[in-house]
Amino acid sequence: MAPAMKIVLGLLTFVTVGMIIGALFQLAFIRRLEISYGNYHFPTTKLHTRQSDGHLRLPIGLSHWRGDQEAEILRLGYVKPEIISWSPRIIVLHNFLSNEECDYLKAIALPRLQVSTVVDAKTGMGIKSKVRTSSGMFLRPNERKYPMIQAIEKRISVFSQIPAEHGEQIQVLRYEKDQFYKPHHDYFSDPFNIKRSQRIATMLMYLSDDVEGGETYFPRAGTGDCSCGGKVVKGMSIKPIKGDAVLFWSMGLDGQSDPNSLHGGCAVLSGEKWSATKWMRKKPIS
Repeated sequence: MAPAMKIVLGLLTFVTVGMIIGALFQLAFIRRLEISYGNYHFPTTKLHTRQSDGHLRLPIGLSHWRGDQEAEILRLGYVKPEIISWSPRIIVLHNFLSNEECDYLKAIALPRLQVSTVVDAKTGMGIKSKVRTSSGMFLRPNERKYPMIQAIEKRISVFSQIPAEHGEQIQVLRYEKDQFYKPHHDYFSDPFNIKRSQRIATMLMYLSDDVEGGETYFPRAGTGDCSCGGKVVKGMSIKPIKGDAVLFWSMGLDGQSDPNSLHGGCAVLSGEKWSATKWMRKKPIS
């Protein structure tokens, strides 16, 4: 065998072994998160303090939730709702996800990321577009049975007051430097999806910190100026903070699609912006 061929085969073997080892580490990381979540109903957050015996001490006012599985799943006492707009209707839910839940969603998504698509208004199918430059993936139906995913899904349902069966699969997205999503509406305009069931609300959850730019931008909300990808623009923007979530409605109180729900993802200036999106519809999804 020629020396050049041996070098090529050696490099291919090295790369293949590296990919296998990387995949095994990824699976081990996900498994550790699942085990820790099952053993610890209250995921560690900055609100906890460590006692001398090594146990976690809950903040004053939260200790009475210990042992209440329902309260733990909903993170009662941790989630802090903040209404920031009535038209469109927007609520920021601070501390909606724990650090472990954010890292878990990122770990599941990382090996399966693909170029993001948008819904074609004519066909209702997903197509690649220059208006959206992120990468992403959807959780599989069987993954909704995982304990951590079930907890997140239930929390979304309770805080949005929309039954879980009305929700689409969670989509995880990654925006790298200079990537963005131009302003758009989440409600459908194609006959296929409208007939199937219209989208009425969106839960957008932030999974990462240390990102500059990447704000969620509502150009028709508020009356002042805001920052969007390093630019000053009219409207309202929300900075991505790990664990926070933005709940907004694409449908008004009159039952009609709300054009003021126009929104976009501002360009990332540095770092990576990770998010998870849950779209909820008017009717159950079969």
